[in-house]
Amino acid sequence: MENIFTDISDFVRGRDGEPPNNLLNYGYAILRAVVARSLVASGLLPTLGIHHHNRYNAYCLADDVMEPYRPYVDGLVLDIMCLTNDYSELTKDIKIRLLSIPVLDTTIGGKKSPLMIATQQTTASLYKCFSGEQRRMVYPEL
Repeated sequence: MENIFTDISDFVRGRDGEPPNNLLNYGYAILRAVVARSLVASGLLPTLGIHHHNRYNAYCLADDVMEPYRPYVDGLVLDIMCLTNDYSELTKDIKIRLLSIPVLDTTIGGKKSPLMIATQQTTASLYKCFSGEQRRMVYPEL
């Protein structure tokens, strides 16, 4: 994986790592909630994962499905870092910026839509794959 945070030469991604990990953690939590909501709306259980398996994780499938959407969070965090001198603390203003994740512009199926709508299309396509109606999932175009 390439380091997109080039200003931080020794950046290592980790839950308890140095900033901007705090921003990434918060952003990924928002993304995970959006995906879990979309899964449930599509009639799927977010607990039963495909690649992620952990009895203590109630969102294994959400963690699987959110992977192609992570670059949107990464890009927003990068923007925040460029606009903010101090991002060591998760301030109210930073949280407000990160709470825009569900309405970030994405392109899916050749059309622009908010990320929340795109995740619904992705999870609906996963349901159709499980039911045999479709052979491929729909992912956002980066």
